[in-house]
Amino acid sequence: TTLLAALILICASSGIKETIITDCNKSGVWKILLLDPFTTKLLSTCCKMSDLMAEKITIVEDLYKIREPVPEMKAIYFMTPTSKSVDAFISDFKTKAKYKAAYVYFTDYCSDDLFNKMKLYCAKHIRVCKELNISFMPQEAQVFTCDNPEAFYSIYSPHSSDKRKTLETLAEQLVTLCATLDEYPGAQHAFMFFFIASVFLCLCCLERGFDPVSPILHELTYQAMAYDLTPIKNDIYTYKSKDGSEKQAQLNDDDMLWVKLRHKHIAEISISNLSQLMKKMPSFRKQLNEKTVHLQLAEDCMKAFSDNVEKICKAEQDLAVGSDADGMKVKDPMRTLLPVLLHPYSKYDKIRAVLLYIFSLNGTTDENLSKLIQHVKIEDEREFIQNWKELGVPIITSVSGVPRRDHSQEERYNLSRWIPVIKDVMEDAIENKLDTKDWPHQSQCPAAWNGSGAVSARQKHKPSSQDERRSGSRLIIFIIGGIAYSEMRSAYEVTQAVKSCEVIIGSSHILTPTGLLDDIKALSKRPMETVCVPISHIALHTALSFPNAILKGIYPSPVFVF
Repeated sequence: TTLLAALILICASSGIKETIITDCNKSGVWKILLLDPFTTKLLSTCCKMSDLMAEKITIVEDLYKIREPVPEMKAIYFMTPTSKSVDAFISDFKTKAKYKAAYVYFTDYCSDDLFNKMKLYCAKHIRVCKELNISFMPQEAQVFTCDNPEAFYSIYSPHSSDKRKTLETLAEQLVTLCATLDEYPGAQHAFMFFFIASVFLCLCCLERGFDPVSPILHELTYQAMAYDLTPIKNDIYTYKSKDGSEKQAQLNDDDMLWVKLRHKHIAEISISNLSQLMKKMPSFRKQLNEKTVHLQLAEDCMKAFSDNVEKICKAEQDLAVGSDADGMKVKDPMRTLLPVLLHPYSKYDKIRAVLLYIFSLNGTTDENLSKLIQHVKIEDEREFIQNWKELGVPIITSVSGVPRRDHSQEERYNLSRWIPVIKDVMEDAIENKLDTKDWPHQSQCPAAWNGSGAVSARQKHKPSSQDERRSGSRLIIFIIGGIAYSEMRSAYEVTQAVKSCEVIIGSSHILTPTGLLDDIKALSKRPMETVCVPISHIALHTALSFPNAILKGIYPSPVFVF
């Protein structure tokens, strides 16, 4: 069991089931569970509706929606400690109680102001109020997020008014991760670039601008291609079956075939490869379902690759790496870029290539930038390129970039030669080679990393040889402003190669190339101002006369099903 897969079990058993359920399980009364958007996602990673039914939870509802009162039932509130969640809770009890009693559980520390506000209006209804250290989202076996894509604008936009608050929130979420892992590193005073260490844990924090190349390259590993080239939303892949009906599949760690395939290069995935993998998997019916899904998904990826991506990948790799597949240095990056600009690629593909050209030169001139923008025909959308400066990425000519580790001897596919910079950071951290000029706030990493299979001092049982490696040293990487799928893959690759250290990577959210470009463009926009729209007397009278019917139509309150 990998670390965050085990972490999901911890959340399900120790954090949620044993804490939340046990507190109000002594009576035989059926209960209602109220969740906000974050806790809805969190709970869905570790349990199903059938699991909740077994614990006498009969209804799961959205905390923010209008709900009918059920005064004979107890209510469990599992929510984030925010003003919006607390206000929604208070409204359930302030005038007339909707439920028999309230059992309140916060994902994280609840401020004194919010706690006192609850106590003022709802003290007599609250039976339990506890804080849990689970304010992060386990995404994969070695990947977590803070489920906050809005953090990108808050941190990097010059018009943001809540940068400090957002950074503090992310820091608090990181603390809950360490607490859940039973790790307690000493904190440094710098947040943006810091490096902290305990006996078995190191934590590195980086800004998104440290590597602008990896998030915009066309990656040819299965997971990265799927999220870049197919319409996957919230990890749901929608496809058409042979009979023409529309079907959906969840891409997560429950899909064993997905776990085995996601980091493979697309060239290694074939029907025979899928069949061989399936022979090693249990449950024949599940195998057939998964095979159908991944045959279709792989076919979608290959079609997009053969239609456009294959032709553009060579130019992208040459620009990113600075040399061609034969190792010859790219002397004139413009000659590499020009065929891309002249070909009828999509706007986003051309923008990605232009950015790689600029990054390869560590910036270009104002005159050349204007010509490039004209070539791509984004004169009215130049923010796609210019706003990278908000991340500290040079767009106008600057000094040379950070030196890279030598990867020339590694075997790579010709169209997949780029190595994410974060992989260098992981390897340098493990070898205690991080430059003190770039990492001024750092301490020595555990010497055990240079050994083989160090075992945590908190060991509670006799482990297997694999457990010894997994419970040894840990390196946690946190990127402020999103992670790319290639960077997620790097955590698994380094863990597999080093063996004495497990690398966990996380961020505010996960990036796709086009999504990142849209976020970059939006950095120059000002926050939307609240607009007050006057309501006519007739409309107001109608709304007041039939509030329930109107509210039900606008805010339905369905039973939540995982």
